[in-house]
Amino acid sequence: MKLSKTLRLQLLIQKYIFVVLLLTVSGLLAWLSQQHSVQFDWTKNNRNSLSQSSVDLLHTLKEPVIVNVYLQDEPTVKKAVEEILGRYQREKADFKYKLINPDIDIELAQQEGIRQYGQIIIKYLDRKETISSLSEQSISSALQRLSRPGERTLVFLKGHGEREPADTSNIGYSQLVSHLKTRGVNSTTINLLENPIPENTTALVIAAPNNPLLEGELEHIRDFINNDGNLLWMMDPGDMQNMDTVANELGIIFMDGVIVDNNTNLRKTLRIEHPAMIPVLDYYAHAITKNIDYNTLFPISRGVKASNKPPWNSTVIAQSLERSWSESQGISDEIVFNTSAGDVAGPIPIVIALERVLSSDSVIPEKASQRIVVSGDSEFLANGYIGTGANLKLGENIINWLAGDDDLIAIEIKNAPDTQLQLNDLQTLIIGAGFFLIMPAGLLFTGFFIWFKRRKR
Repeated sequence: MKLSKTLRLQLLIQKYIFVVLLLTVSGLLAWLSQQHSVQFDWTKNNRNSLSQSSVDLLHTLKEPVIVNVYLQDEPTVKKAVEEILGRYQREKADFKYKLINPDIDIELAQQEGIRQYGQIIIKYLDRKETISSLSEQSISSALQRLSRPGERTLVFLKGHGEREPADTSNIGYSQLVSHLKTRGVNSTTINLLENPIPENTTALVIAAPNNPLLEGELEHIRDFINNDGNLLWMMDPGDMQNMDTVANELGIIFMDGVIVDNNTNLRKTLRIEHPAMIPVLDYYAHAITKNIDYNTLFPISRGVKASNKPPWNSTVIAQSLERSWSESQGISDEIVFNTSAGDVAGPIPIVIALERVLSSDSVIPEKASQRIVVSGDSEFLANGYIGTGANLKLGENIINWLAGDDDLIAIEIKNAPDTQLQLNDLQTLIIGAGFFLIMPAGLLFTGFFIWFKRRKR
C-alpha cells in the first residue's frame, strides 16, 4: 500500500508527539518520586514502620526536632541510620536530622560532648538528650523526656512495710521505677516522721502499707490532698492500716474479701493456676486505658468503689469479669459463691480514677485538675508481674495521667513474629516425607517414564 505525503507527515507527527508525551510523563514521574515517597510495610508486625504510639507522640510535638548523629563515613551504616530517622521525618515534616563525622567537625563534636562514635544528640525547644542506641524505643523515649515541660518526681511513702522502689526482688518496684526513669520520671522515698511531702511532688505513691500509719502521718497525707496533690493509692486485701479516714474523705470504699474468678476454661487458656489471679480483658474509655488492647493481670486484689462524693468524678479503669466475685471467707481448694456468707457478685472494680476540676484560685493556679488513682492491688506493678500482659503499659499510663501528660503513652517494643517458622510434628513429617520420599520417587518415576517412551521408539 502506497502512502501519500500527507499521511506520512501525519504518522511522523504522531510519532514525535508520542515520544514527547512519553518523555514528559517519564520526567514527571521521576520528579514526583523525588518529591514524594510512598512505602509499604508488609511485615507481620509492621516492624519497619513507627508504632502508633510514636506517631501519636510526634503529633504532640509542636516545635521542630533537631537530631545530630555522630558517625564515621560508612555508607552501610549511614543508610541504616537514614532509614530509621526517615520514619520520623515522614510523620513530622520539621523533624530534621544531620549525619556528622566527628573526625571532621571536631569543634561541634566537642561542644556537644561527643565521646564515641554512634552518639545521637536530640534537641527540642531549649533542651537536649544524648542517647547511644538508634532504636525506636530509645528515640521516642528521649522525645518523651524532652517534651515534658518540667521535672516529674514520684514520691513513695515508706516506713510501714510498703513496696520499695529500689527493691529488686519479685515484690519490689525497681523495674517500674527504672522504666519510668527512661521516660523522664524520677522517683524518691519519704518517711513522714522525718520530712514532709516535697512541694515539687508530681504524685504521692502509697503502695500497700503493712503497718498502721500514725495520726500525724495521716494529717500530712490529708494536707497534701487538700492542697491539690495527686495520689496513687494501692491497698492489698486486709487491714486498712488506719487509712479509713482518708478513704472516707475521698468517698472511696475498699471492699472486704479477695476477688476470685473460678472460670476454669479462662484460667486454662491464660495459664492461670490460682483463682485469685484476676485477668482484665476489657477497659473503660479513659486517657489511662488509651491504646491498651491486651489483657492485664491482678494477683490477690480487693474491690474498690467510689461514691462520687462531690467534687470528685470517678471512672472505673479496670474491673473483674462477670463470673467473678468477692470471696469473704478466704481462699480454699473448693471456693463457691455464697451470698449469705457475704460474697459479692462481679464484675468488681479493681482500679478507679478520681478527678476534680480546680478553680483559678487553687493552690497551684496553672493546674487544671487534681487526679487520684486507687487500686485494690499493688502487686500488678511489682517486679514479679510487671512484665505480664499490659501491666507495665497500664502502670506507665497511670503515671502519665497523674502527671498531666495525657498525650504521652507507652512505647512498645515490636517483636518479629514472622522471622521464624514454627512447625508442629505433623507439618515437619509432611515436609520431610515430601523432600526425602515423594520428590525422589517423583524424579525416579519421571526418569523411568522418559526412558520407557524412548525405548518404544
